[in-house]
Amino acid sequence: MNKKNRRQHSDYVDIPPRREQNNTAQRSRHAIKHKPNVRRKRVFLALLVITLGIFYGGGAYLYNMLYTAKTAVTKTYTKSNVKKLRNVSQVLKSKKAISILLLGTDTGDLGRTDKGRTDTIIIATINPSTKRVTLTSIPRDLQVKVSGSSDSYDKINAAYTIGGVSSSIKTIQNTLHIPIDFYVLVNMGGLKKIVNAIGGVTITPTLTFSYDSVSVTKGKKVTLNGSKALAYSRMRYSDPLGDYGRQKRQRQIITAIIKKSMSVSTLSSYKKLLATLEDNMKTDLTYNDILTIISEYKDAGKTIKSYTLQGEDATINGVSYQVGTAETKKKTSTRIRKELGLNASTATFIGRIYSSYSSYGTTSSYGSTSSSSYYGNYSTRSSYSTYGGRYSTSSSSRY
Repeated sequence: MNKKNRRQHSDYVDIPPRREQNNTAQRSRHAIKHKPNVRRKRVFLALLVITLGIFYGGGAYLYNMLYTAKTAVTKTYTKSNVKKLRNVSQVLKSKKAISILLLGTDTGDLGRTDKGRTDTIIIATINPSTKRVTLTSIPRDLQVKVSGSSDSYDKINAAYTIGGVSSSIKTIQNTLHIPIDFYVLVNMGGLKKIVNAIGGVTITPTLTFSYDSVSVTKGKKVTLNGSKALAYSRMRYSDPLGDYGRQKRQRQIITAIIKKSMSVSTLSSYKKLLATLEDNMKTDLTYNDILTIISEYKDAGKTIKSYTLQGEDATINGVSYQVGTAETKKKTSTRIRKELGLNASTATFIGRIYSSYSSYGTTSSYGSTSSSSYYGNYSTRSSYSTYGGRYSTSSSSRY
């Protein structure tokens, strides 16, 4: 696709031009070896199935089912070590919008058993008043200061490797100045089981291609099992839209899963599905939290909007990163906070990180601006220069 057509295509709205990626995968300091182009974003589907297809799809039936499956649901509960920035119990009681950090690890597929990284990072907001769900994808290679790490910066997906879920939550909160109310962690090994548990999904392909275990024809309806749905959603190189085309197909599979979850023929499969989640999911949503979401937030899934924090290609010390400008991060933060009923943050947003962090924050040898930002009782001070220009404000933001 030439540059002119690329700019005109609706899938590229608000997406800045990007330089061609080097095919040779570059690793950061904490990288883990794996087969190329296999794991990226495949957990995306599983994450959304849980937060949307499971919570909303089953409706009243699932509400009753959970009472008989309390043991299975309770086993998924794992509290993080992060102090909540909001009183989440009061938020749920008041039926206010909530945020959920969705994390997908690259563990459980291809025989992987190590801790892995979170190669899928999505911030979901669920708003019962507007009856809307928003999903904001964060690039796995986004350059950030990882909470709990002594390094100046790293890729955001390294946060889980370094400090588990707690580090991932803190890193997101510190980067975007937003409160994370809950988290859901899923490993990709459960994706095939989830699709198979609902009896497969039926879709109408948007293009013709063969990849891995699946062969599809444009416009010809087909039913896919777990393995084929996975292959359909991850193909990239035969798609003229590349990674953005893959994301479009992922959304297509998600929609099919949600519709299938609402069908009568699927209701008898929920026990099997819950058993699958028990082995492949962790969350700090309690049994009662989930019941509240099902009963009070079920209409929020009527509208689903997707966004991406779009980064810019950059090679830093020989490692490939995605660098989000301060302006882009602020825009993403403002949109998420608005969905949560919060005012825009007046804290500082940092773009590219150039040099070493001190105990007070980051410093740059390139023209810098000093500032400070606050999260309740937590504060950081920093001097920095953003990627593509300076952008700063000196102020405070409290939840």
